[in-house]
Amino acid sequence: MQLTARCALALAAAALLAASGCTPAKSGKPGGDAAAPPPAASGGQVAIPVGPGPKSTYTAQAQPAPGTCHFRYTAAKQPLPDPVCTPGATSPAVTQATLAQTICKTGGYTSTIRPPVNITNKEKTGNAASYGYTGPMGDAEYDHLISLQLGGDPNDPRNLWVEPPSPGHVAGKGPNNPKDSVETHLHTAICKNQVTLAAAQQAIATDWTTAETKLGIKSAAGGDQTPADTD
Repeated sequence: MQLTARCALALAAAALLAASGCTPAKSGKPGGDAAAPPPAASGGQVAIPVGPGPKSTYTAQAQPAPGTCHFRYTAAKQPLPDPVCTPGATSPAVTQATLAQTICKTGGYTSTIRPPVNITNKEKTGNAASYGYTGPMGDAEYDHLISLQLGGDPNDPRNLWVEPPSPGHVAGKGPNNPKDSVETHLHTAICKNQVTLAAAQQAIATDWTTAETKLGIKSAAGGDQTPADTD
């Protein structure tokens, strides 16, 4: 076929595609389609995944491959999770409409949905390998990024990470986690209708160290944290 004829056929095919509203597929890697961008929440923020929710029986969840997750640190050396491995995940059982029956329920809620330690200990070991954490396991907390008292999913691996100690930690003394008090302050603000559930979840998932500032919440002296509602 002459070059001119081939060009004419190519132009005709392109015109047909344009008229049909179709465009050629783009490949993000050899042999595959480009990855779809993550869904966006309001305000251009990335939507937080929704997990499976509370279960009557939990099973140990598979963790990211060893060495594929990486801790981040703030200027003050506070640890943050890898946003790809641990973006957070919310529980479908906890919504703005169900607060009185769930996280704001009198008498507590989180102890009724928390996975047992025989499950979380297995996951913690696997997640430590995911993040390359080699310190004493007793000094790291297996932490819900969006805590249970903020409507985080109980056992979605996207919502759990081995959180290393914060600055000032004394080796062998167990976790020292100032994130816990932030979670309690946000929980209080939600239940007092000072902030919405979604806003608090987005703030804690983005950066727990700045969540209170972003939401305009001042730490209440003493807080309202009880052993049953800690993360």
